[in-house]
Amino acid sequence: MSDKILNVLFLCTGNSARSILAEASLNAQGRQRFHAYSAGSHPGGTVNPFAIELLKKNHLPTEGLRSKSWDEFATPGAPHLDFVFTVCDNAAGEVCPVWPGQPITAHWGVPDPAAVEGSDEEKRRAFLRAYTELSRRISLFANLPLQKLDRMALQKKLSEIGSSQAES
Repeated sequence: MSDKILNVLFLCTGNSARSILAEASLNAQGRQRFHAYSAGSHPGGTVNPFAIELLKKNHLPTEGLRSKSWDEFATPGAPHLDFVFTVCDNAAGEVCPVWPGQPITAHWGVPDPAAVEGSDEEKRRAFLRAYTELSRRISLFANLPLQKLDRMALQKKLSEIGSSQAES
């Protein structure tokens, strides 16, 4: 990997919670090395308000975050993708578009905080758990010595990051 800014796409089904949290987190942690995007296979069209609330509480920018289809990233003129991560089990099992340039892919499944039922406080805790797990994985990813790893070694590291659980 060179010193160019690397494009990363986080995928989920609805693109309203986990993939949005991951996009905002990597853009904040990326130290000018990454540009993160998010999309969904069946986007709901809106970003979950608990996701926006959590990002703002953590002083992360929310401008420009929107629920969108992964089809936007498989069209001519779309950003060249270097990495594609699925953050929900449903999206991981779906047939993805063919991404030009064969980006490195990995599955980083995280329980869906938007599916949690209960009080607003219980929902906020679920969003915080998802954000914490994604943020930890993103930190591990952002600190990998990408230029020193070949494609197979990098794929192995990304899979290991995705299979690790957040510390409670």
